[in-house]
Amino acid sequence: MPLYSYHCADCDTEFELLVNSSDTADCPTCGGINLERLISRTAPEGKSRSLAKSARAQAARAGHLSNFSRAERRR
Repeated sequence: MPLYSYHCADCDTEFELLVNSSDTADCPTCGGINLERLISRTAPEGKSRSLAKSARAQAARAGHLSNFSRAERRR
């Protein structure tokens, strides 16, 4: 399921939803269906790897190592 960004014209809220192609989205705030699908913004090239590295370092400092491989745990 793709992640889509929407703008609700009824309550002027922007939000993201995982929506199946056969489903109809509705606003989680007001329940309205008067929605405009927005162009999703992507992460800039090269930023994702550095963000993941800093998030892993922060998790390691906090002691959360369950999502690391054995090689990464030894560092």
